[in-house]
Amino acid sequence: MNEQKYFSIPEAAKTCGVSRTTLWNWVKSGKINAFITPGGHHRILQEDMDSFLRKNSLASFDKTTRSTILVVDDDPLVLEMFQKKLTRANFQVETASDGFSAGIKISQIEPDLVLLDLFMDKMDGFEVCRMIRQNPKLNTIKILALTGMDTPENQTRIIREGADDYLPKTVDFKTVMQRIDSLLGTASEERHE
Repeated sequence: MNEQKYFSIPEAAKTCGVSRTTLWNWVKSGKINAFITPGGHHRILQEDMDSFLRKNSLASFDKTTRSTILVVDDDPLVLEMFQKKLTRANFQVETASDGFSAGIKISQIEPDLVLLDLFMDKMDGFEVCRMIRQNPKLNTIKILALTGMDTPENQTRIIREGADDYLPKTVDFKTVMQRIDSLLGTASEERHE
């Protein structure tokens, strides 16, 4: 029996394989029932979630739900490209355009993997990586560093900070996907069924 009796909005969104905005719109329109805690937070009961998933033929709450990837990069074109390609590959995708925003999103959504640029304003990728690894609640998140500043020093430094893997931005998307699949233990065939 599942000990969790209710879901937060981010948890429900992850379970349904949709963005938090989409899930929030479903709650506001009454498509899925939610209650408000005394602290003002919306929660969805397990039975309401199960009923909604069955009625809408969505994924059930188990390990078959889509993995969530947070793409962190200060280049809007890079964010857009990864959002499109990773969504097409059946991942749930969130984005952040700087390290500070990434830190907030990581705490909120606890992604399965962070695709992390190294050099950004406000907080660089090294600091983001360190922040993830120092938090016991977050340190199982996989980190794939991706940088345009490909040097042995940067690779050594980010791996030392706790990144699971490192790639230069010059690699093709197929290589990035292979590394993501390897880190998450997924296979492209499974995601395209």
